[in-house]
Amino acid sequence: MDVKSSNPVAERKVSLLASNLKGSEIIKLAGDIRDLMAAGSKIYNYTIGDFDPQIFPIPESLEKGIQKAYREKQTNYPPSNGIESLRITLSEFITKHQGLTYSKEEFLVAGGGRPLIYAAYQALLDPDEDAIFPLPSWNNNHYTTLTNGRQVPVETSAKENFMPTAADLEPFLENAGIVALCSPLNPTGTVFEADELRKITDLVVAENNRRRGIRKPLYLIYDQIYWQLCFGDTAHVDPVSVNSEMRPYTIFIDGISKAYAATGVRVGWAFGPKEVIDKMKSILGHVGAWAPKPEQVAVAEFMANTAEMEAYMTTFKSEIHERLSAFHTGFQNLASEGLPVESISPKAAIYLAVKVDLRGKKMPDGRTIDDVPATTKYLLEKASLALVPFSAFGASHNNPWYRLSVGTVHKKDIPIVIEKLRVAINQLN
Repeated sequence: MDVKSSNPVAERKVSLLASNLKGSEIIKLAGDIRDLMAAGSKIYNYTIGDFDPQIFPIPESLEKGIQKAYREKQTNYPPSNGIESLRITLSEFITKHQGLTYSKEEFLVAGGGRPLIYAAYQALLDPDEDAIFPLPSWNNNHYTTLTNGRQVPVETSAKENFMPTAADLEPFLENAGIVALCSPLNPTGTVFEADELRKITDLVVAENNRRRGIRKPLYLIYDQIYWQLCFGDTAHVDPVSVNSEMRPYTIFIDGISKAYAATGVRVGWAFGPKEVIDKMKSILGHVGAWAPKPEQVAVAEFMANTAEMEAYMTTFKSEIHERLSAFHTGFQNLASEGLPVESISPKAAIYLAVKVDLRGKKMPDGRTIDDVPATTKYLLEKASLALVPFSAFGASHNNPWYRLSVGTVHKKDIPIVIEKLRVAINQLN
């Protein structure tokens, strides 16, 4: 006679890690969008942090360089830390544009930023050690799970442009292995101010002075992959520039994905103290997460050509900022009409932080919009507008703020979207 097991371990079909890993909320939302589009609906889908290559192609010289490298048969394994010419170019690039001095041996090249963040977590965070990260932020909860660390999320507020402050982080540093920060921030497009970042770094340095000779250091993983997309008088700041004592404790994450609309080209890099970079290299060497060699060759040539790179960036940034500003103006106009929306002036990246708070409003059929998921569904079905709620980035379930991504936006659609949003909201009581 078969007897069903009461042993929870026996009932599992996969590992405990796989069982605890949650799927992407953005991917789940994408399923709803696909269903509506399959039914014939026109959806303005501004959920994905990507680019429409027909609107934002990669730089022409980079594209030609990749093709040239394939024709020249640059198709064997690259070195596990990246080809030397690229690491030299990157070293020179950050010295020129950020004033940071790191040798080619302190760089690690991989297939985009994701494997580098994963490697940093694996290299720096022990099992059951705390990982501190702000909410909203991208994927830190999942990386902590993959590393068997303990999540210590710190929720931020619109008052601080959703950037964590030193006061927010200070209570949690003593038991932490890493602090994971991002500026410009995905999903908000906001940035650290130098004074506040300096206060955070002072805390990290003080904590490491306390630990010296007792336990391993507290490290800061600093994702700056959007840093070249700062607009107007917005300045990018980083931990080492504001506090030179942070150099032994900071791992930078960067790449071409966002700054050159090259999300599918998959070339990213990390740089930091050599002893950590070497361990990250060993981890990724076993995973096999290097960037394709032809792309590395082409990126080395492209980023060494300052004139071409800056010409591309001038036009690219202008087009991105124009879209962000147009949406911001549209939301501000709706707010001035008394509608329950807000937006934060665009600072950087390809994102606009927008608030659409329809909770408590009644739809024409008498049903009440009770929460943010219902708001998201209403926007999708009645305004044909797809946005990602901050809850998908770990914020509280009923946080009414959303990420609006402009990498796929046609400028002619912006006034249409704003008007559809106006009509949809005005149908509520």
